[in-house]
Amino acid sequence: MTNIDQFESVFKAAAKTPFQRVPVRTKSAVLVTDVDAEGTNEYQGRIERFLEEMGERRPEQFCVITGDQLGSVTALLDAIRESRADLICTYRNLRIPATEHPYSLGVYVDVMSQVAEAPLLLLPRPEILANRPDLMRNTREVMAVTDHLTGDHRLVSYAAHFTAPGGKLFLSHIEDAVTFERYMEVISKLPSIDTEVARQDVLERLLKEPRDYIESCRAVLAEADAGIHVEAIVRLGRRLSDYKTIITDHGIDLVVLNTKDADQLAMHGYAYPLAVELRTVPLLML
Repeated sequence: MTNIDQFESVFKAAAKTPFQRVPVRTKSAVLVTDVDAEGTNEYQGRIERFLEEMGERRPEQFCVITGDQLGSVTALLDAIRESRADLICTYRNLRIPATEHPYSLGVYVDVMSQVAEAPLLLLPRPEILANRPDLMRNTREVMAVTDHLTGDHRLVSYAAHFTAPGGKLFLSHIEDAVTFERYMEVISKLPSIDTEVARQDVLERLLKEPRDYIESCRAVLAEADAGIHVEAIVRLGRRLSDYKTIITDHGIDLVVLNTKDADQLAMHGYAYPLAVELRTVPLLML
């Protein structure tokens, strides 16, 4: 390695991406539901209690889109657009029997998560909540989930915004073990690179960057007096299974994740399998 290469490597290693808080607005919300008026009022009440500890950051007003406005996906999107809401609240499998389709989100949620501009708060279905008073109690334990945490200011800002004062914000980064081992296998076949040194140095660098970013998140939120505790979860593992375990073990109240992907129409990365499987955990889909 030349002196110039060494200098460039040292320079790049010293560069860090600091967290920059992004403004988040949640003054108004729209509830999309297919149940009757009584059921809708009860469900809205559960949502308001769930978000109550957010204080002045919680939605101040709700408008409701009911079953008769769900004649088509286009009609629904038009109604959401006209509401100008900052947040969409709904649940899986609108207008289809959820018991017959337990492993899907339904066409309405699929389209809303990709087309609607406002974030989508995906909640447990009404019949699940009716028998589970332990669900949707508050947002004291919030977790941000992404495949690349460093520099995702919007994701962290929304997660912090929804964390109740005095609560915990878990910032997570699981480096995919399968992908890492695939690259290590290729490196092991290159005589110019010491495999064990590469394994140690590459993994250390992969985990250091999100840890540094989380430290900057902690500092910025503390300076802003956000009143929340930031906890880092950074490690090598299997993303989908690890995230499900972490969410269960920590009793996470709300999972915040990206669902839009600029390169495709389908839902971003592993957001879809998480959204399908976490049927009793509220999800904020950005």
